[in-house]
Amino acid sequence: MNSEIDKESRAYKIAAGKGVMNLPNKLTISRMVMIPVFIALFYVPFKSHYLVALAVFGIACLTDLFDGKIARKYNLVTNLGKFLDPIADKVLVLSALVIMLTVPAFFTQYLGDWVIIAAGCGVALILAREIIVSGFRMVAASSGNVIAADIFGKYKTVFQDIAIVVLLIGAGVGEFTEHISVQIIFYVGLACFAISVLLTIVSGVNYLVKNREVLKQ
Repeated sequence: MNSEIDKESRAYKIAAGKGVMNLPNKLTISRMVMIPVFIALFYVPFKSHYLVALAVFGIACLTDLFDGKIARKYNLVTNLGKFLDPIADKVLVLSALVIMLTVPAFFTQYLGDWVIIAAGCGVALILAREIIVSGFRMVAASSGNVIAADIFGKYKTVFQDIAIVVLLIGAGVGEFTEHISVQIIFYVGLACFAISVLLTIVSGVNYLVKNREVLKQ
């Protein structure tokens, strides 16, 4: 049985490629390529452009789900993948949040202008957290330490993705109807965004507290 699994694994490696440009890395690069496509579709004013942009964002998120699983399952992990994967994830999410800030209606149309100020502060906190944690990991790596992702960081990412998806759904559906359901969708999206900001703060503090010894070195 094990020999059959080994054969299957070897065959898959041959098909996917053993070098740095294997299937997981190609998926990661494709996610990076989809980022400007997503941004363009978000802004180009045609009917359902928010829903089309949502489809691209969803496909990009799926590549994030599969590239890591494939790399670990078939031992296709490379340094290139370790470098590009987190960058692609962060740029995708941050790009979506930033471009939403340029369309205030995503945040203000049901709750008032103060929401765009709060949302801007939230996005700034998310950006600051990513920069701080990335820098913290670099400092730790220079000392031979590896800082693993914490559970709050994983939940933070999940709620960020959900918030973006739900808000895009609300904007897309809002192009066709003014039904109260659109308002409810936006409330859900904004609630998920607020939770993601809270988890961002908790995760960032948790990283610093748990690994404070790194700063003392």
